[in-house]
Amino acid sequence: MQPLLEGGEIMDEVSPMPSVSLWDRISNSKTLAWESYKRKPISHWILLVLSSAAMLVAFPASSLLSRVYYANGGTSKWIISWVAVAGWPLTALILLPTYFVFKTFPTPLDLKLTLAYIVLGFLSAADNLMYAYAYAYLPASTAALLASSSLVFSTLFGYFLVKNKLNAAMINAVVIITAAMTIIALDSDSDRYGNITDRQYIMGFVWDILGSALHGLIFALSELVFVKLVGRRSFHVVLEQQVMVSLFAFAFTTIGVVVSKDFQGMKSEAKTFKGGVASYYLVLIWGAITFQLGVLGGTAVLFLASTVLAGILNAIRVPITSIAAVILLHDPMSGFKILSLIVTFWGFGSYIYGNSSTPKDSS
Repeated sequence: MQPLLEGGEIMDEVSPMPSVSLWDRISNSKTLAWESYKRKPISHWILLVLSSAAMLVAFPASSLLSRVYYANGGTSKWIISWVAVAGWPLTALILLPTYFVFKTFPTPLDLKLTLAYIVLGFLSAADNLMYAYAYAYLPASTAALLASSSLVFSTLFGYFLVKNKLNAAMINAVVIITAAMTIIALDSDSDRYGNITDRQYIMGFVWDILGSALHGLIFALSELVFVKLVGRRSFHVVLEQQVMVSLFAFAFTTIGVVVSKDFQGMKSEAKTFKGGVASYYLVLIWGAITFQLGVLGGTAVLFLASTVLAGILNAIRVPITSIAAVILLHDPMSGFKILSLIVTFWGFGSYIYGNSSTPKDSS
């Protein structure tokens, strides 16, 4: 018998919502992916794949080269920070032909846009210096795992500054990755180098977390520059931003190197480098090239996709770096570190699932 409402009306029974199977979710995801693919030209996807590959290959290579520098006799934090932005002319060389290919002109620089580039350049210089301290005191695998917290900060800054949406799965990812960082902290005695003091290890830990926080902020602010100040997104505009930010970061870092007199120390440092003078300069040169390619790829992903995808790729490169460091640099891999890596993967998966299930605005 059907239940009655007030006044004697019969209330219709509410049928339960049919449950959505895992196969249906996969099928829907395939359909959405195919529709997204058809909406964009093939050149868009080729560029997105190349940009993503640059992030996932060049960034880990740059991180490993930083650790190679310190492991073989290098000591300067400012030099590694300077190397990270010394490759900015590579992006400028890519930028100049785009004006002729697309028949466009440089974006006019007003006061607000110039100040935004200066601020981003200063933050990038500070971020590079923080990571230099981290790689000086921590194994590359540990430093990379700690850097996965950048996804946490990218999520939070994206929510507060760019108004990206959050759901339970994303919040769950933030908690999980934070737990992974705690696991590493509990295992600090297993991978500390013999020449590193307790204070230096703790400082490396702290600088790595702070650098990750700043990294997430830079991603969010970069997208805000596109939205609020530039008002448009095109390939040459993205390259312009990268050139200007890297140029200012290079200027700030160069001042730091000059004041610390680390340029004068490069010659003597090269002589005592374990691989020899040639190896010393090759490490620095390739460090500059790989880091710039990674940053260029990250900026292109921001243009082609969003802060979310850039944050995901930036986090995925972390386990790639950790595994490469264990294989190539013979970093110690304790049970706690393996557990932290597994938990971090879990956090990444939760975040990606949460992002895929978050409804997107039509805009």
